Amino acid sequence: MFQKSPRQFSRVGRLAGAASSVVLLLGLGACQTSGPSDITGALGDKAEAKASADPRRDMETYRERVRANPKDADAALQYAKALRATGQRAQAAAVMEQATLAQPGNKALLAGYGRALADNGNFQQAFDVLGRAHTPEDPDWRILSAQGAVLDQMDRHDEARQYYASALKIVPDEPQVLSNLGLSYLLSKDLPLAEETLRRARERAPSDMRVRTNLAVVVGLEGRQSEAETIMKADLPPEEGTANVAALKRLLARKEAARSEKIPVAASKRAD
Repeated sequence: MFQKSPRQFSRVGRLAGAASSVVLLLGLGACQTSGPSDITGALGDKAEAKASADPRRDMETYRERVRANPKDADAALQYAKALRATGQRAQAAAVMEQATLAQPGNKALLAGYGRALADNGNFQQAFDVLGRAHTPEDPDWRILSAQGAVLDQMDRHDEARQYYASALKIVPDEPQVLSNLGLSYLLSKDLPLAEETLRRARERAPSDMRVRTNLAVVVGLEGRQSEAETIMKADLPPEEGTANVAALKRLLARKEAARSEKIPVAASKRAD
């Protein structure tokens, strides 16, 4: 691999450090997007797969459903999703807490609660709640990957990779897990291994914009911006490719402000 200058190492450190302050990694589902965005990834259920055109309307609709029936699990999940979409992360976590108190054995609610807690920065609590959403006898690879994602946010990268390894035993070469693993290497500033892992993910999911964006970010951080731009616009309509490249350039241009910003990660269009 190439040799990085001290300045490049400093830049990588700033951006990787900034990344560790938010949940970047996708565990149990995905929010749909067409390019780089500030979506932080989804640790909820399949309901996360589609982004609503009007989350505020959804918020009103599902709030009334929850009020009418506090045990309506789907309404609680959708209400929390709408709250997160409008930036009300603490309220989303509160809604999911009440829902899980009403139905403590509902694993979908526990997964949604863990996702909301992680979104709100409550990483240790999120990890604990996600652990209750499945059992060692019946492990869920999505939750294992989500737990790894949360551990990465707490700078416990070696532990996180044990969870990714467990997930990959269930679903070998699953691109969602490989993408999380690649970002784990990014957070610990091992860019060559991050690139290698994300290339494996892209081979298995070439149309997954989340994987593509993550790979482009790593390649760009390695100083190969032209190649990163090529990755971002491959097989896309000209307008969309141009927009994605512009977003990538803005990301890679962040320097001094990087500590207070997060690395945008495009979410997968899949909802396995």
